[in-house]
Amino acid sequence: MGYFEGFRITFKEMFKPRVTTSYPEELRPKPERAHGRHVLNRHEDGMEKCIGCELCAGVCPARCIYVRGADNPTDAPISPGERYGFVYEINYLRCIHCDLCVEACPTEAITESKLFEFSFTNRADAIYTKRELLVGDDGRPQRLPWELWSDDDEANTSAWVRATASSGRADYEGRVGWSAELGYGIRAPEVGQAGEDAVATADDRHGHGDDVGHGHGGGH
Repeated sequence: MGYFEGFRITFKEMFKPRVTTSYPEELRPKPERAHGRHVLNRHEDGMEKCIGCELCAGVCPARCIYVRGADNPTDAPISPGERYGFVYEINYLRCIHCDLCVEACPTEAITESKLFEFSFTNRADAIYTKRELLVGDDGRPQRLPWELWSDDDEANTSAWVRATASSGRADYEGRVGWSAELGYGIRAPEVGQAGEDAVATADDRHGHGDDVGHGHGGGH
């Protein structure tokens, strides 16, 4: 009887809709906060958000990030702070996409796109430098020849920063606590698990709205 029970399950599953896709011709949507290839963001005026503090390199458990800061030129500053990221490298042969670097960054300089479909023909290509990581003049990530980008991979590169609440407090749902980004402006906050009504209620209770937390580095 065990054999017939097994065949019964098999035949029943044969008539259900298939969940597999014809990869890579057909790509499935990725979660909004998927951990993929990193990007270095810029402020709306074009200045780099990275201040060369090296906190991302210090917190990285895989030791895949290397940062060297330098003093900002007084005549043409690169970042709003006293220093900027002069050297920034990520070794993707080591990176485990834990996102601790994003959590540690005080200026929201480093975030992650959804892109994880990329491969290398040599080890040198796996070490991304600041040239490849820094977003372009439109605020979008640079697309390299060995990367397979889909339409939504660059849509929410800072989604991990825009977590539901500060320190897990529901009172902070819907309150903006991060700086604007080149090409995107001030991104909308995520909606909590209770839905949009909970966000509206939190705003009404505290009387905050869109004028809260537009300074650099808030919300961490």
